[in-house]
Amino acid sequence: MLRWSDIVKFAKYSNPEPPRRMEQSEEAWAAQLTPAQFHIMRQKGTESPYRNAYCRSYEPGIYACVGCGSKLFDSTTKYHAISGWPSFTQPLTKSAIRYAFDDSHHMQRIEAQCNVCGSHLGHVFPDGPEPSGLRYCMNSESLVRLSLEEI
Repeated sequence: MLRWSDIVKFAKYSNPEPPRRMEQSEEAWAAQLTPAQFHIMRQKGTESPYRNAYCRSYEPGIYACVGCGSKLFDSTTKYHAISGWPSFTQPLTKSAIRYAFDDSHHMQRIEAQCNVCGSHLGHVFPDGPEPSGLRYCMNSESLVRLSLEEI
């Protein structure tokens, strides 16, 4: 189980090695993603709170990266954080997420990126429920929920 101290160490020193890497040009990303997905995933934007696909959705499945299909979160770790965005307590695997310090918007946060394609997913905070205390606050536009039949 990852804890806040693990996240800070990853962001400061070295992220977990990804299972694979995917790189492509921004032009290729723009052709693959919708304009909203491109803005969030490649330009580090944020979608509107409470008006997104997965904020209030708790159906079983696995949440994957829209960009590369990497499996990121299990629905069993999703919870109602009242933040306006889908929130999870743990990634599916230790190597699913890449972490980076983000001091944009006059805040100090840790950005969560897909560890395979580097796409912006959201941020992770130390104010989640126990036992981990983590809240992965993600953008729905960065995720696709795979049903149990699709897994």
